[in-house]
Amino acid sequence: MPIKQYNPTTPARRGMTSQDMSDVTTRKPLKSLIKSKKQNAGRNNTGRITVRHRGGGVRRHYRLLNHRMAADMTLTIEEIEYDPNRSARIARVKDQHGLYHYILADTSMTKGKVIKTGADAPVEASNRLPLTNIPVGSQIYAIEINPGKGAQMVRSAGTKAQLMAKEGDYAMVRMPSGEVRKFRLECQATLGVVGNIQHQNIKIGSAGRNRRKGIRPGVRGVVMNAVDHPHGGGDGGRHGSGKPPRTPWGQLTLGYRTRRRKDTTKMIVKSRHDAKRKR
Repeated sequence: MPIKQYNPTTPARRGMTSQDMSDVTTRKPLKSLIKSKKQNAGRNNTGRITVRHRGGGVRRHYRLLNHRMAADMTLTIEEIEYDPNRSARIARVKDQHGLYHYILADTSMTKGKVIKTGADAPVEASNRLPLTNIPVGSQIYAIEINPGKGAQMVRSAGTKAQLMAKEGDYAMVRMPSGEVRKFRLECQATLGVVGNIQHQNIKIGSAGRNRRKGIRPGVRGVVMNAVDHPHGGGDGGRHGSGKPPRTPWGQLTLGYRTRRRKDTTKMIVKSRHDAKRKR
């Protein structure tokens, strides 16, 4: 899928690119599968800013995706749609009972394609099966962490995981980060690669485009005063902080590992850091 480029009519347009919408088949979402989305501007339920540089942006509606599709369903793809809340495309599908659902769209989904779910579904792209029924070496996405909870991993545009091996009650899956992780064989996954693979190559081009996405400007710490940031201050003009980079509150950052998830560490066979070192 090519990227849309612009004529250099302004300095911002010169480097700007946007996603090609040729794969999107309709502009109107299904009213019964959307709900209004409140803009919180990065604030929690007490009004404190917990995520900085958020606010404004265009109004959008949230699409209600079904990440926990029941077994033994036959779904017909009716439309491929744009979703402003995620990087991937979504597919509007109709099941054998006449009900509509939104699911993640992969690279092989087209209008009219029939997909199936469950242990008896054929091993074909876009079908959803338990890991125990998927052949080793297959590319998969939308993987469950806990059986029956619904897809939680490998859901963003262009991502894919690979089923490496099956040992006992577990499947070894290589994640997009290079991490190798164990999943229960009963967990469901979808065959294929998440669509909109050119998403990562988009160039924003202008500050205004980020503002419309709800992203406000961020100020670098080195240009602040010492009272405002650990990197701030200094008499010699502009220079680096001269010490390991930190957040405004003094916490180490930029490469410092902060991940402490003891409940899932036992499921990781090879960490993403080990994978990067081998490269």
